[in-house]
Amino acid sequence: MKFNQKQLLALLVGASVAASAGTAMAKAKGTLESMRTKAPIVLDAVEEDAWKDAKALKIKVSELPYEPNNGYEGIKGTEVTMKSLHDKYYVYFMIQWDDPTRSLERFPWVKQEDGSWKQLMNKDSTGHDNTYYEDKLGVYWNINADGFEKKGCDVSCHITEDGMNNGFKDKSAGRKYTKEGQTIDMWHWKGVRTNPLGLFDDQYVDSVADPSKNKNWGRHGDSKDGGGYKNNKAEDGKMPKYMNSPYSDEYKYMVVPWQRADFVDTFKPGDVVPGINLDAFYGGNRSDIQVKGAWKEGKWTLEVKRALVTRGKGSDTQDVQFKDKKKPYYFGVSVFDNSQINHVYHEGSYRMIFK
Repeated sequence: MKFNQKQLLALLVGASVAASAGTAMAKAKGTLESMRTKAPIVLDAVEEDAWKDAKALKIKVSELPYEPNNGYEGIKGTEVTMKSLHDKYYVYFMIQWDDPTRSLERFPWVKQEDGSWKQLMNKDSTGHDNTYYEDKLGVYWNINADGFEKKGCDVSCHITEDGMNNGFKDKSAGRKYTKEGQTIDMWHWKGVRTNPLGLFDDQYVDSVADPSKNKNWGRHGDSKDGGGYKNNKAEDGKMPKYMNSPYSDEYKYMVVPWQRADFVDTFKPGDVVPGINLDAFYGGNRSDIQVKGAWKEGKWTLEVKRALVTRGKGSDTQDVQFKDKKKPYYFGVSVFDNSQINHVYHEGSYRMIFK
């Protein structure tokens, strides 16, 4: 068979693209297959029959970015199991991992014997806590960051060395930022601050590497018109601003909108009032990801739902868009056991494909 110049060029380009795709796929550590479903998925952290058709991907996370100098008794490794389904409009995930403790005591207020209030904290030399905090999970989705397929989350993580990061003095263990014009979608589930509201905290990472421009460097929350979590602290900083009324053990460590009341001190020494005040995000893209998380017998289970394609301000640069079901989507996973920034993660990336 003979080819003209135009046909030959097309074949060469096609072969080059196929080879590049094959190389990128080879770099991934494993594959998550998202299966098509017509069954309704209810976010209840329970596996419906539809999940039986989904193949489980097991991801071992055992790398720690640093060792806190005030002691760290969290897990040093665990295995994350992921499954995925999708329909015409949404993608779903079932995510599970072993964690022997359900950590909810995030900076709680405790009444002292002298009648004053103390907010419990135990921060290490980096300025972060791993004693009075919450369980979290991060899922990192590549949008257009060079090297993500090979390096995974590490491509945007920059360790502080000798008190300096990118030419700036910094006591944190490390910072997240990308190269100019590149972004990564960061899904950040928080067991205290977002789970009671049925949400992930939808965030992203860009190239900001100057703390004067953003105190969190390249890490940002997605666009929103309002809502979100805030420290539950009175104007003078000496006591809580709100409490739950009526009191319930379920919301012992977070003030929820449907029970929020102005703080009235009728408490006795040793009593606890939440250190965080919750409100759902509204407007924009920060509330795009719905979730139901439940801890039982040493295991967290999250059932997750997000639109295949999001819309709104910043969606193209802040959110991974699952528009093309013929291509792979690369991601990484990390687990935070009662820790503000310290976490267990894996090297490299995994990929998701649609079946």
